[in-house]
Amino acid sequence: MADILIVEDDRRINELIRRTLSMTGHAGITAFTGREALSVLGKSRIDLILLDIGLPDIDGFLLMRRLSEEYGDIPVICVTARDEVPDRIKGLKGGAEDYIVKPFAMEELLARIQVVLRRFHREQTVYHIRDVEVDLAGAAVKKAGVPVELTNREYELLRIFLVNKNIALSRERLLDLAWGRDFYGDDRTVDVHIRRIRQKLGLEKDIKTIFKYGYRLEM
Repeated sequence: MADILIVEDDRRINELIRRTLSMTGHAGITAFTGREALSVLGKSRIDLILLDIGLPDIDGFLLMRRLSEEYGDIPVICVTARDEVPDRIKGLKGGAEDYIVKPFAMEELLARIQVVLRRFHREQTVYHIRDVEVDLAGAAVKKAGVPVELTNREYELLRIFLVNKNIALSRERLLDLAWGRDFYGDDRTVDVHIRRIRQKLGLEKDIKTIFKYGYRLEM
């Protein structure tokens, strides 16, 4: 679990991100201005900062420079409506690990967060679903302490569910994430692989089917 500071003045977006992070096992700490963000950082240990550039009190780029000077070891992802190329370049050259433009899909934000946390070795790597243990660092899966053999595609789907736990994923999204955008197969392929994962690991009640949409791993 990571402690993630959400610096976003739109309270609706801030709360939506916080709730999404909570559902996936992270702790979201909210700040609505640059000054509030600095106050939180002075009191709390933070693993990652999600930073809106258009803050009401401090320009986000100036705040990022100050964060770099005072808290240089904390990674920053810019989350902003400013989508011009010069802004993207300014943010990335200013020290941001990533730059995501509003509006965005929550699955995409979560995926980018996981990439940055992995880069800084702050990502959760061992997961437990009742008697199933998944070690993402070692690519190992056990049920009741006994190793379980999964195909590469089954393992990749399971990994995707874990890093997006409690988030509904459409069949199309699962195809893109596990097979890639160049895959031209039927989305029933997803159903077949998930049925095998459920059978091998006894996760029939944990990987929920969402009618006419997709699946969600509930933990």
